[in-house]
Amino acid sequence: MTKHYPVCHKEDIPENGSKGFSIEARSGEIDFFVVRKNNRYFAYVNSCPHTNINLEWVADQFLDMNHELIQCSLHGAKFMIEDGLCISGPCLGKKLKSLDIRIEDDYLQLFTDY
Repeated sequence: MTKHYPVCHKEDIPENGSKGFSIEARSGEIDFFVVRKNNRYFAYVNSCPHTNINLEWVADQFLDMNHELIQCSLHGAKFMIEDGLCISGPCLGKKLKSLDIRIEDDYLQLFTDY
């Protein structure tokens, strides 16, 4: 059964920015992050498909220097913001695990079966 969890106000994430979160779901803690690009929001589990470590090197810093790609802090793997596909690095062709994020009354809500 899908359950939803409040995340934050949509304006808490700047345009071309990212922010990490952790929620306690039914199956345990979920670490994830949200990226805002072109006023759209994309959410992914905070885990590199290459080594299963957290992606950021500094809190809320999930993007490369140009704010165009998601970048892993360990080996520099780069992922498309829109679909999580790795386009460079040791996990080339793999994807980040996407999450269902929606806006309801100006607040981001995470919908999950976890």
